[in-house]
Amino acid sequence: MTITAQAVKELRERTGLGMMDCKKALQETQGNMEDAVTWLRKKGLAKSSKLASRIASEGTVTSYIHAGGKIGVLVEVNCETDFTARNDAFQDLAKDVAMHIAAANPTYLSRDEVPADLIERERDIARDQMKASGKPENIIEKIADGKIEKFYQDHCLLEQGFVKEASKSIQTMINEKVATIGEKITIRRYARYALGEGLEKKANNFADEVAKQVGV
Repeated sequence: MTITAQAVKELRERTGLGMMDCKKALQETQGNMEDAVTWLRKKGLAKSSKLASRIASEGTVTSYIHAGGKIGVLVEVNCETDFTARNDAFQDLAKDVAMHIAAANPTYLSRDEVPADLIERERDIARDQMKASGKPENIIEKIADGKIEKFYQDHCLLEQGFVKEASKSIQTMINEKVATIGEKITIRRYARYALGEGLEKKANNFADEVAKQVGV
């Protein structure tokens, strides 16, 4: 059956879990909201929402270098205690996240960081595309909502499918570790570096400026 974006949103608000977890739960329970909540609890995922208000100030800064030193990532992953920070399962999670960032190159950490004007522009583009293709007005907004959700999945780290297991989002990976470890775990920030990134553009801009000055 088709799971609507509104149903996913409602379940996210009730559980505090990620979009992919909520969508999966609704699919497994044929769209029944109460059964979806129960399904998430049985999987141990709903436990993570209860930890949301707790402070995670410990953790690790992990690095990942790829392609013979051509791509590098630094990521800060937080937990509640120093004991967990030294735990192999937590360290492995941080390494997996860093490796994923190197491969997937997310633009934002979460959907909360995406500028509102960018989302509105993407929504307008989706609407125009649907109108041009002759889609009826009553479903255009639903399709636009779906395209915005896809945008989040493509560009936001927490909602991207893990590169080693695309059916599982990064947020799902975190939730699973939370359920196992029993502490709040968050990704605070990251930086991705690609060798030579931006240099060609800067060089071209400099050349254009010189050409203007000499009248070429």
